[in-house]
Order: sequence, then C-alpha cells, then structure tokens
Amino acid sequence: MLKIINIAEIIVSILLVISILLQNRGAGLSSTFGGDFGGYYSKRGFEKFIVWFSIGLSIIFIGLAIVNLVIANKTLIIN
Repeated sequence: MLKIINIAEIIVSILLVISILLQNRGAGLSSTFGGDFGGYYSKRGFEKFIVWFSIGLSIIFIGLAIVNLVIANKTLIIN
C-alpha cells in the first residue's frame, strides 16, 4: 500500500511541476522590451484550466503526503 502511495505521489509531483511551468507568468525580461502591457487580465480557456489543474494537483499532493505520513507512522508503531 505504501509503495502505491509513493508512486502516486511521484506522478502527481511531476504533473504539478509541468503544470506550473506551463503557466504564463507575464513577467521577466520580455517586459523590459515592451512585451508586457502591465495590466491585469482574467484568465480564460486553457490558462484557467491550467491554474485550476495546478490547484487540484497540489491538493491531491498534500493529501497523499498526509496519508503517506499516517501510514508510515502506523507501521512504525506496529513494528
């Protein structure tokens, strides 16, 4: 059981890193050369999906980490 949770946690962490890297920051060197208009805009379409997907993955990751901790402590107490 612990092995399955560890594998799931690794997969979720890789997906979380990828989803965070796919997000558009809107800051950086491109804003120096006029690439950023400096205004606020709402996220639509794929950007909105990536944001909510990242939030969902982070909640799943935290949940898996807590479950992993609880199971590891139970097996430590039993042994």
